[in-house]
Amino acid sequence: MAKSSASSLSSAKPVAAGPDASAPALPVSYEAALQELEGLVSRLESGQLPLDQLLAGYQRGAQLLKFCRDRLEAVETQIKVLEGTELKPWLQA
Repeated sequence: MAKSSASSLSSAKPVAAGPDASAPALPVSYEAALQELEGLVSRLESGQLPLDQLLAGYQRGAQLLKFCRDRLEAVETQIKVLEGTELKPWLQA
């Protein structure tokens, strides 16, 4: 079975990289980050990655998780602004 290359760890379309050009760029959206994170978790759980790629994948996963949490927090803040200071439960019909 062929091993995944380090370049396959990032499948989402990136935005401009920050000051550290060696670090992978952040995804363009929450959905792209989540998709990349899900694929990354699958590869990490497969047990087929060499140690170096495993570490790089773990670090990228932590970066993606932070990105997703930050986006969710930003959306929650926007909802609080729209609904007042108290976050009201959303009831599906």
